[in-house]
Amino acid sequence: MKKKVSKKSTPSRREFVKQGVMASSIFIVPRHVLGGKGFTAPSDQLNLAAIGSGGKGSSDIKNASVSGRERVVALCDVDFSGSATRSVENFPTAKKYADYRKMLDMETDIDAVTISTPDHVHGPAAKYAMDRGIHVYVQKPMTHNIREARVLTELAREKKIVTQMGNQGGSNPLLNMVQGWIDSGKIGTVSKVQVWTNRPVWPQGVEMPAPDASLEPSDLHWDLWQGPAPKTDFIPNLHPFNWRGWWDYGTGALGDVGCHLIDIPFRTLNLKYPTDAECSVGTIFTKMWTPDYHPQGCPASSFITLHFDATEKTKAPIEMTWSDGGIRPSHPAIIPADNDIGGGGSKNGVLIIGDKGVISTNINDSSPLMPKLYLNDGTTDFGPEVEPKDEPEYGHQRKWVDACKAGFGSEEHKALTSSFDYAGPMTETVLMGNLAIRSYMLQRENEKGQMEFFARKKLLWDGENMRITNLEEANQFVTRTYREGFEV
Repeated sequence: MKKKVSKKSTPSRREFVKQGVMASSIFIVPRHVLGGKGFTAPSDQLNLAAIGSGGKGSSDIKNASVSGRERVVALCDVDFSGSATRSVENFPTAKKYADYRKMLDMETDIDAVTISTPDHVHGPAAKYAMDRGIHVYVQKPMTHNIREARVLTELAREKKIVTQMGNQGGSNPLLNMVQGWIDSGKIGTVSKVQVWTNRPVWPQGVEMPAPDASLEPSDLHWDLWQGPAPKTDFIPNLHPFNWRGWWDYGTGALGDVGCHLIDIPFRTLNLKYPTDAECSVGTIFTKMWTPDYHPQGCPASSFITLHFDATEKTKAPIEMTWSDGGIRPSHPAIIPADNDIGGGGSKNGVLIIGDKGVISTNINDSSPLMPKLYLNDGTTDFGPEVEPKDEPEYGHQRKWVDACKAGFGSEEHKALTSSFDYAGPMTETVLMGNLAIRSYMLQRENEKGQMEFFARKKLLWDGENMRITNLEEANQFVTRTYREGFEV
């Protein structure tokens, strides 16, 4: 049975883990005494916990445990009657909590946590852990809004926290093939990127269900599920998945797969903050001449344009377009008409377009990346459509755990593909699309007493200062109002 670590001793142990060295012989137990080849001494294990233990959280904490190499001491979830039961079965000795704040305050020997909650809780939970010196793995999108991403990025540096965002495709070795094509100038000067998805695959663009306290499940801690969002009676059909389409909780199609898809050009072209954003959205009419208007939720489809300054990888300014709701770009003439663009069925994908050719890839999650190179001279080069995998999700969680043990600033830490130094600016870029969408839907009363849209324009973005410079009303979407106890 593991000895209880006192609050007084916790900082020294955590500092030991950060530095990745054995500071005292008290922690050293010879392997030949405790076990044979491949045995991990208890002193070499991280104490892990999960915030959000069901859904994606169950695989995140399982992969972080590295097949039992690390010790999972606590699980947090607002509903242990659902898919979180898998984590309970995998880690039967872990203590269970509904409130991550209580877990982190009581379990003072936790070294690192996986955070796999709905989007709106990512920032508050990560900050609460990081303020206590705990390393964090946070599912994509890293945060619910732009300001949260900047706060966590700066906090990680300040407190020397080892971080990783859960866009696991960033660790896919086939990205090196795409990077090689870019770096060697195969497709020439890149000026345009097109990104698209078939999401949403959940209810979106419709009216939010009405609250109904009588339908609240007995096993769900609804108040904790709401986290920083405005307090309301139970809203049916949001938990556990359909929250994605509502701004109080989710970040729409961009939040779901933007950090997988936009990651590919953002990473390989070394992009920085966009300089502007504009959008249009699909309109639904359930009454003649009267468009449905549901500003509390994401639209059924959207088209977004972002511009970026030239980098050493691009040599020219970049225009990036994003489309969702099943809207995809036209099939480039250079790609044979019978070939998919992007992934299978052309449902999701990225096209990186240069003056000498085009790179086509699939979504960058655990789907096959399927990189394909088409050059104007007829040359082609294709990566494999079935990827060999030596470990789950390209070792994305395991590499984070190894970096936690090696310490902040270690080679293992520097090798992480989505530490917050990278994932923060990339997430801000993804969420710029949502800022554009929400601004596009702003209405106000005109001099005739009629409601009109007033913000349907290109928004100029000062990335360093996180401000729209030509429409003050749009800046409300850089952050949010927080319920007490869940601030960032």
